Amino acid sequence: MTDDKDVLRDVWFGRIPTCFTLYQDEITEREAEPYYLLLPRVSYLTLVTDKVKKHFQKVMRQEDISEIWFEYEGTPLKWHYPIGLLFDLLASISALPWNITVHFKSFPEKDLLHCPSKDVIEAHFMSCVKEADALKHKSRVISDMQRKDHKQLWMGLQNDRFDQFWTINRKLIEYPPEENGFRYIPFRIYQTTTERPFIQKLFRPVAADGQLHTLGDLLREVCPSAVAPEDGEKKSQVMIHGIEPLLETPLQWLSEHLSYPDNFLHISIVPQPTD
Repeated sequence: MTDDKDVLRDVWFGRIPTCFTLYQDEITEREAEPYYLLLPRVSYLTLVTDKVKKHFQKVMRQEDISEIWFEYEGTPLKWHYPIGLLFDLLASISALPWNITVHFKSFPEKDLLHCPSKDVIEAHFMSCVKEADALKHKSRVISDMQRKDHKQLWMGLQNDRFDQFWTINRKLIEYPPEENGFRYIPFRIYQTTTERPFIQKLFRPVAADGQLHTLGDLLREVCPSAVAPEDGEKKSQVMIHGIEPLLETPLQWLSEHLSYPDNFLHISIVPQPTD
């Protein structure tokens, strides 16, 4: 891996100012004040909102509380998507703070998975890490790790400890020098304009002639509508961690530096904002 630790740190410590407001139809014993929080982009909503939950439960009766869930402008927020992905996909052109509505009733069974405990988040996270390693190294790296290494990865994310996480995660982004990159790039492409949850295909970081594939190469193959024709109008933004990487950026570099902790590149395709 090229040594760009500052990029890794900037990605890890990215935050989204957020205002949580209780849904107007929730029954409270007194007025519920909004709750403000800086959400870490790389984490998951149900992992970092214990304080939000406690804040609103203080003004509610116990019998009116069931499983907490969140929505933004009518869209239930999937807790198993990283927070930064949710924001880029749904709210990247809105003013800050991000306004999220909190619910304790009418759980949307068709839209969301239940999240009864942090163990469920850990299981989802580790499943993604293992899938990514299967794509990158035929599962060799994750299989060679001990159980305590898996735990350290998870605890580093849960406790927001950059060094604790990266001490282990760096092993997942190494590759033999003669290979020029991973076997395949773990990526998922998300669009608000389709019912399909995401696009995911096998895609190599290096072409048969030894040339490095770029972000543009990936998009032209698996999501050509996201790339503006040379003489045409740009209709989409391609977002990773709140920025628009150049389409000429090598995919291998992006995978090493802009992947989320689950080791996937989560790429949002959103309509180009109109001024």
